[in-house]
Amino acid sequence: MDKPVLRADARRNRAKVLAAAEEAFAIDGLAVPLDEIARLAGVGAGTVYRHFPSKKALFQAVVLDRLEQFAREARELLTAEDPGEAFFDFFKRVVRQASLNRALCDALAETTGLGFKASAGTDFRAALQALLTRAQVAGAVREDIDGEDLRALIAGCLAAERYSRPDRHLVRILVDGLRTFDSTCTLRNKT
Repeated sequence: MDKPVLRADARRNRAKVLAAAEEAFAIDGLAVPLDEIARLAGVGAGTVYRHFPSKKALFQAVVLDRLEQFAREARELLTAEDPGEAFFDFFKRVVRQASLNRALCDALAETTGLGFKASAGTDFRAALQALLTRAQVAGAVREDIDGEDLRALIAGCLAAERYSRPDRHLVRILVDGLRTFDSTCTLRNKT
C-alpha cells in the first residue's frame, strides 16, 4: 500500500520536525518532550502528532533517516580504489558521528528498548557488509569477522567513545584488531 502524497507545506513541516527531533534527540535522547521538539521546529504540537503519533515513531524515523544516510555513504565507497581504507575510514566515521548523537548511539547499541523492526537499518547493515566483504577480499580485514561481529564492535566502540577520556585511543586499538596481520605490520611500519 502506497503512502499518501503530502502537500508541499506538510512535507516542509515534516522535514522541520525531523530536523528539530534529530537535534533534540542527539543531545537529550528520549528524555526530550515532544512539545519541545515542536517548539524547536517552529510548529504546533498538533503538527508533530499528525506526522508522528508517538515519540517512539518520531525517534525511529530520525534514526532510520540517519541510518539511510550512512547506507548511501557506504554504497558510494564500494568503488573506492583502496577497499581496506574505505572500510576503516567509514567504520571510524560511523563511530565518531554516532558517539556525538545520543539517539543514534543508543539505536546502534540497541539500548533504547524501542524494539526496532527487523527491517530497520537493513540497507545500512547490507552496505556495511558489502564494504567489509570487499575489504576482506582485498586482504585488509580479518576473514573471521562478519556483519554481526561488526554490529557488536560498533556498540563496543560507542561505549569506549562515551565512557573513556577524550584523549584515549581505544577505538583505534579496536579497529587495528580488525586488520589482517599483514596490514597491521604495514601499519606499524608506517608509524
